[in-house]
Amino acid sequence: MSAVPFIGRRRELAALTKRLDRVRRTGAGSAMAIRGRRQVGKSRLVQEFCDKAEVPYLFFTATKGMSPVEAVEAFCAELKESCLPTDPEQVVHVTSGSWPEGFRVLHSAIPQTPSIVVVDEMPWLAEQDDLFDGALQTAWDRLLSAKPVLLLLLGSDLHMMERLTAYDRPFYGRADTMALDPLDPAETAGALGLTGGDAIDAYLASGGLPGILRAWPHGTPPLEFIRQECEDPASALFGVPESVLLAEFPSPDQARRVLEAVGSGDRTHAAVAATAGGREGPLQSGSLSPLLRRLTDEKRVLAMDEPLSVQPGKPALYRIRDHNLRMYLGVLRAAAEHSHRGRPDLAFGLVRRRWASLRGRAVEPIVRQALGMAAAAGELPWPDAEAVGGWWNRRFSPEVDLVGADRAPVARRVLFAGSIKWLGTPFDGHDLAALRRDAVQVPGFDAEAGGLVVVSLSGVHPSVEGVGLAWDADDVVAAWG
Repeated sequence: MSAVPFIGRRRELAALTKRLDRVRRTGAGSAMAIRGRRQVGKSRLVQEFCDKAEVPYLFFTATKGMSPVEAVEAFCAELKESCLPTDPEQVVHVTSGSWPEGFRVLHSAIPQTPSIVVVDEMPWLAEQDDLFDGALQTAWDRLLSAKPVLLLLLGSDLHMMERLTAYDRPFYGRADTMALDPLDPAETAGALGLTGGDAIDAYLASGGLPGILRAWPHGTPPLEFIRQECEDPASALFGVPESVLLAEFPSPDQARRVLEAVGSGDRTHAAVAATAGGREGPLQSGSLSPLLRRLTDEKRVLAMDEPLSVQPGKPALYRIRDHNLRMYLGVLRAAAEHSHRGRPDLAFGLVRRRWASLRGRAVEPIVRQALGMAAAAGELPWPDAEAVGGWWNRRFSPEVDLVGADRAPVARRVLFAGSIKWLGTPFDGHDLAALRRDAVQVPGFDAEAGGLVVVSLSGVHPSVEGVGLAWDADDVVAAWG
């Protein structure tokens, strides 16, 4: 067992245990494809599961760029060294680079008792061998599924992992799927022993990534943790997001420039085009639009928000999906540069100056998601609310932080409008007057019938009346609990 503490993931461990129990009960094989971004903890989750399962297992990790010959040889060598085969000396060494042969060797090594086979970073195998998916499907149908084995296929390339089980692919219908996200705000709060605004700030800084949370001393407030990490140039707070960038965007190409433009605060198509362009001027729409679609739909590194009301609205706004990467591009990367030069004081001073404004924008999608989950659970005063977003016009005057409606992106009914105040002072009468003034400009909002929602870091002033729902930071965290 690893000495490094394992954090959270009770639901995911339960899902894996359920499938192993099915293998035990039926004596037949079961497969699951697990996808998630790098550093989200896929390998650690599955290793923890294997350690707890107390059955023989093989854990094979592919290497990017390895040829099929090298990959099959490495697979067989790992199989022989694992606890899976009853007689390791019977494991044949395959030198042909043939995955059908490799899978036949695996089949002969799987015992007649329940076992686990893990193939980590599986997309790297398919990347080097176009026949890998077909070979896996044939081996599963004819050989492996008849054995009492749980096959776990892991991958960080989200698009390729989704394609693995798509209807037009060989492995369609043969594997359950699990999308592994970072730890949520409630799990982050529990792991660190933090509450309220500190828990939300810790989630923004860490992104819920286990590799950062394991380095975070229990009960340490976020800014104090960041101050300590600024004294360590090799800190996981800086190293984890940088490793993600280098793995997914190794060269400073247009995609990387677009990502960094969004990370620096550009939200609209036009602003991103201007920042990501070069001497020739802004990026042309014919180049930028496909890049934004790829980064949003395939790479899943960007998210696109659309204004929510009873009318179609523009413009769409882009943001970094992962919170740690968003904070890294927004300020932590610049802080890391100071830290590398031996100036932790400058590094932390930069973070402290930018932190309030950065988190004020970054917390918006967290609050919307929390309200959306509360709506789905029937815990809001508006039973018909099924979608929570925001609203803005082309001039961004006004921007309404919260809009609740019966559907998205074009609603039939707008049920509430609201404001997020993530500052050190309570939501007061001046804030309420501004919310009332702005809410009536949301198409479909009825000032007489529609409700008002306030989510405030520092609570609501006693003089504020007429608000249908008022949340603080603990309420936001509790939505995940």
